Amino acid sequence: MSGLSVLLVDDDTELAALMQEFFTQRGYQLETVYDGARGLVRAIESKFDLLLLDVMMPGLDGFEMLRHFRRRSQTPVIMLTARADERDRIAGLDAGADDYLPKPFSPDELLARIRAVLRRTGRPILGADEIFEVNRLRLNSTAKTARYDGTEIDLTAIEFDILEILVRSAGRVVSRDELMNILHQREATPFERSVDVHVSHLRKKFDANRNIIRTIRGIGYQFASGESD
Repeated sequence: MSGLSVLLVDDDTELAALMQEFFTQRGYQLETVYDGARGLVRAIESKFDLLLLDVMMPGLDGFEMLRHFRRRSQTPVIMLTARADERDRIAGLDAGADDYLPKPFSPDELLARIRAVLRRTGRPILGADEIFEVNRLRLNSTAKTARYDGTEIDLTAIEFDILEILVRSAGRVVSRDELMNILHQREATPFERSVDVHVSHLRKKFDANRNIIRTIRGIGYQFASGESD
């Protein structure tokens, strides 16, 4: 994703500084605006590859900014929120968000979300291969390949996206609704089984190490960063 241009609209100056350092180190261009009104103007007047939009801002909040923005542009948007209420997540998706990410989050997880959104919206992901390793698992985010104990695991595009999100989530439990949004851009229903099916297929592809992805009953899934137990 060399040269990727991102607009961050968030009034959290500490987060913005950390994000600026993270993106710059990887050769990406990050511009920050600290309120929704100015963020809307900047998003409309310039061509960014992706927007990162905070929900809770003074004045024009993230939901309202996104509604105005969607009347003019289909640029991918990931919403950042410290509120875990399901209604807020649904409101963001209804307003036109491509994904949402709860705070606090790891930069690596955000990067995985960005890749998934760009792939889903048909944007090209360019640049040198980016390798991510944890214990015996090695992911190539550009080539979308995974190797475990040196053996390549044959994954579909959706399986790779799910695995990458889980691996980069740094021990956080990822809800089924979040994974459903990655797959279909909609909330999961009590009868929705597609996420469970994809995770089941992932486990089978790891053979004896199926506990590498843990089910947290009633919540979602978590990548087991240690040895299988």
